[in-house]
Amino acid sequence: MMSIWFLMCLWFSLSCSHQYYDQTLCSSEQNYPGTRYTCSASRNSCETYFIYRANDQFTTISRISNLFNTDPDILLSINKNVTTSTRVLDPGHEVLVPIKCSCTNQNFFQANFTYKVTQNTTLSEISCGILEGLVKAITLAEENLLQENDVLVHAGSVLLVPLKCACPDEDIKVKYLVTYPFIKGDDTEQVSEKFNVSAEEIWEFNHLDPLVPTVYPNTTILIPLKDKPLINFNIPNSDPPTPMFLPTTPVEKSPKMSQFEKLVIGISMVVAFLSACGLYIKALKKFKHGKFNSSTHRISSLNSCSTSRISTNSCLSPDLLLGIKYSLDKYTLEDIKRATKNFSENLKISDGFYKGLIDKSEVMIKTMGLEETRKVIDVHSRINHVNILKLNGVCYGEDDFLMSYLVFEFPSNDSLRDCLASSSSALHWFKRTQIAFDIATGLHYLNYSVIPAAYNHLSISCKNVFLTSTWREKIAIFGIEKVDVFAFGVVLIELITGKEVVDEEVLRDTMKFLVGGNEGGCFDKLRKFVDPCLKDDYPIAEALCLVVLAGSCVEEDPLRRPSMDDVLKILARMV
Repeated sequence: MMSIWFLMCLWFSLSCSHQYYDQTLCSSEQNYPGTRYTCSASRNSCETYFIYRANDQFTTISRISNLFNTDPDILLSINKNVTTSTRVLDPGHEVLVPIKCSCTNQNFFQANFTYKVTQNTTLSEISCGILEGLVKAITLAEENLLQENDVLVHAGSVLLVPLKCACPDEDIKVKYLVTYPFIKGDDTEQVSEKFNVSAEEIWEFNHLDPLVPTVYPNTTILIPLKDKPLINFNIPNSDPPTPMFLPTTPVEKSPKMSQFEKLVIGISMVVAFLSACGLYIKALKKFKHGKFNSSTHRISSLNSCSTSRISTNSCLSPDLLLGIKYSLDKYTLEDIKRATKNFSENLKISDGFYKGLIDKSEVMIKTMGLEETRKVIDVHSRINHVNILKLNGVCYGEDDFLMSYLVFEFPSNDSLRDCLASSSSALHWFKRTQIAFDIATGLHYLNYSVIPAAYNHLSISCKNVFLTSTWREKIAIFGIEKVDVFAFGVVLIELITGKEVVDEEVLRDTMKFLVGGNEGGCFDKLRKFVDPCLKDDYPIAEALCLVVLAGSCVEEDPLRRPSMDDVLKILARMV
């Protein structure tokens, strides 16, 4: 019989029914976690429901059924508080609409129907107005192969509409996940009363922070229900919607400004714009004879470094699209050679990677191609986190413009791989769980907090995880390779065993002890699995839970792996 800890950890790690709440504008041109609901591991389709509200264009059950290609008699049978399909409903009256929710080839749940455009409009007006946020404009654009949300859609056009929906896993008690679009005045407490479900369950299934479960108009949540949905119409919204026009922004309107205030704001915007343009033009003039492609959509003033070091003032990387200013020191090739003692073999860590000394501070210097350098700088210009190794500066070679050097901070306790390999610096159990938590925190930040999340995956291994003097972890972003939770699972296994994982086949063989066998045998094998340097000085149940978590991260089926959000929740209980 498997241990209770084993089963609890496995259940928690592999829970896939939970989705993310996307608080961004319905008209946003970016995808975020929760923009579309991801497929679960155990279910490809289901019958479910969504909520639609009557407005001055769709006033009756008959009109709403035509909009969603649904039989009006079926809508009447579900919405028992409406007697006839032609009865005019009050604006904002909530109607339950049944749908077939299915998993797509892109591993997203959606319910498809077609919509014929009746007048010239935009995708944003369709998704956020007519469809009330049940699908984001960016999703409409993707499904219909259109480039922009606000592109003009002509009358008579037929659009494929992928409504947001989700199916619960088969092994949980929840039978339906009802898609609910928020309007102004809504909150999760009101929704919980309307559908007789606890607010805590709503927060859990939508990854909402219980301390600040803030929601916005024209966004959706999933309501977990054990039976068919029934709406309690005695729980009205505190601020019912105005006819036809549903608010599409998550902010309150500010009071009217005076002419003077408008003038001041206008002048400030003009000055800011001219300043940005000035910086941009100045950066362009520094290009080296056009060797850097100036047509790229994201231009950095770090494209050229002068032949002498320009004090400690930063190179400015203006990003006109995002309005980001990112500071880096500029170094010459002489600075780099001096720091590495002319690229001494004694200071070489690996190919193209050196330790060095600049301004009496230890640094790590990475040799890299120009295009990869641009990408790494772009990533670092959008991140600021205690568990991410800081990029201090950059230099481009003077003779060979295609080669460059990135200068990173250097944590004093070397890489995690070095620490695990050295018996003299054996990491006790508390340090290992803290390091695992730090790595997960950094990866969680990169996955869910970096906007736009263009590079939310990176190569992560014990060789590019570094430890500070206080044994806190910092991830080094040297490359932009597409590696997911699997790589984190490998790092976790190395943390537990102390051994380097060199082969995926060997990895899976070492994890076989997790299945089958009696509880005693499982614990005996666990003790052999854990790093002998720990000398049994660790909580056995906690070690088992960590091994189970690592095993779930390296599952062959990616859909059975936990999200970084789930990983973080488990590890947070250990530190």
